[in-house]
Amino acid sequence: MSTFTENAPGVAEQSPEAAAGFTLNHSMLRVKDPERSLHFYTHVFGMRLLRKLDFPEMQFTLYFLTRLLPEDSVPEDPDERTVWTFSQRGLLELTHNWGTEDDPDFAYHNGNDAPQGFGHICFSVPNLESATTWFEDMGVEFVKRPGTGKMPNIAFVKDPDGYWIEIVQPDLTAGLGR
Repeated sequence: MSTFTENAPGVAEQSPEAAAGFTLNHSMLRVKDPERSLHFYTHVFGMRLLRKLDFPEMQFTLYFLTRLLPEDSVPEDPDERTVWTFSQRGLLELTHNWGTEDDPDFAYHNGNDAPQGFGHICFSVPNLESATTWFEDMGVEFVKRPGTGKMPNIAFVKDPDGYWIEIVQPDLTAGLGR
């Protein structure tokens, strides 16, 4: 296993042995209307719903989504699929607190409005220009289009709850931050 890391103040010289096997499994976004958000992430970004977990006693539901690869073998058994889901990398968890969809004035803070906090999630795409056309065709709201600003090879779009999604084409990122 590689111990590579770039150097910056605060970075440990080596990964702690006690953290061996730790994996970033998912990031969570709270959503007002799960049907609208699931439609967005599955129709626009091609994500698949791996697992839906209901918690009636606490009145919320969790939806775990990912981009599956052709070689991925998702277990059919619900318990095995739950274990498999929590062993993956880079999933998106959408959390729906029941009843929010019925309140027309309810909205989550997107993290980019004041006071700033959470910033965005990111998808890499094979072709930024094609992805931009796809987002336009799907009626996705842009925060920043490619070709604009100080980072012309990056786009930002919004999901139904106003969360920002960065869009990058990996081979256009060389030279960033220099």
